[in-house]
Amino acid sequence: MNTLFDTARLGRHTLSNRVAMAPMTRSRALPDGVPGPLSATYYAQRASVGLVVTEGTQPSDDGQGYLTTPGIYTDAHVAGWKPTIDAVHAQGSRIFVQLMHVGRMSHPDNTPHHRTPVAPSAIAPGDAMFTMSGMQDIPVPRALSTEEVRQTVDDFRHAARRAIEAGADGVEIHGANGYLVQQFLATSANHRIDGYGGPIENRARFAIEVARAIADEIGAERTAIRLSPGVTLGGIDEGPESRDLYRYLVAELAKLDLAYLHLMHLGDDDLLRTIRGLWPNTLVVNRPGRTRDAFGSDVAQGLADVESYAQAVLANPDFVERIRRGAALNDPRREFFYGGAAEGYTDYPTLSETVPA
Repeated sequence: MNTLFDTARLGRHTLSNRVAMAPMTRSRALPDGVPGPLSATYYAQRASVGLVVTEGTQPSDDGQGYLTTPGIYTDAHVAGWKPTIDAVHAQGSRIFVQLMHVGRMSHPDNTPHHRTPVAPSAIAPGDAMFTMSGMQDIPVPRALSTEEVRQTVDDFRHAARRAIEAGADGVEIHGANGYLVQQFLATSANHRIDGYGGPIENRARFAIEVARAIADEIGAERTAIRLSPGVTLGGIDEGPESRDLYRYLVAELAKLDLAYLHLMHLGDDDLLRTIRGLWPNTLVVNRPGRTRDAFGSDVAQGLADVESYAQAVLANPDFVERIRRGAALNDPRREFFYGGAAEGYTDYPTLSETVPA
């Protein structure tokens, strides 16, 4: 029986433990998408985990949705990410850059080109988004043409190459949480009549093509994907075929021999067991709201090879040591999640800073 403190294989690497830092948007990048001045400190503080997955990082101008999120498609972005990636490596951890194209979950005021968001179909999510002018309704997006879909696949490919140039160990495709990849999967967001819409095989095509393009570009052992079956964020409804959709998608992705699958698990344990059986490589499982008594349970039961944690790692730079020692955890300060400087970002205390030697 494995524990969170055992090593694990991930692609070409051996992780020092079976804990991963889940991707979390922090909105602290510079206006041009270069990681902010405290990025290296923030990630290095948390690099006692075996795997760091960065915040969602846009692969193109069209991919940005929120204010001051980082990019990884220009020379400046590559140069900006290098100190962070080097800092994580110096702590002995591995780091994958999450490539996040938000699709329709955007507002023109938040993007470099100020254009209408793009999506599989011209269907608004029915949500609002924070901009410099305050909360605004997300507009109806523009449907991508078939040729533009293929160009977007190439945008992901290009961004993956740039991440490797910055020193990253790999990239994680964000196929979850209501963003572009999941918009293609969901019947509520995808009404296309070309080869990317309609039956399950067509709706899964974009995700598979992105994964294949990246694997061809940087190697399958450096390529991963995150999925969130059943999530309803951003107006997503995958319909009654959701289970069949993910059985098909995971089985097709498994053929690509990717480094890992990162699953946001919302409680469908039968589907989790099915995916565990379909996926041949490392499976990372994130359970939002996982309680302290459940830490390590998925690894112990063989349902996951690695468990990922979000807010617990955000608030506890030394998360691995705290759970090893059974120590109390810092509470996350939600008011500082997005934007700002050091407060609520790099100032969470470690055990050594709170407990007398």
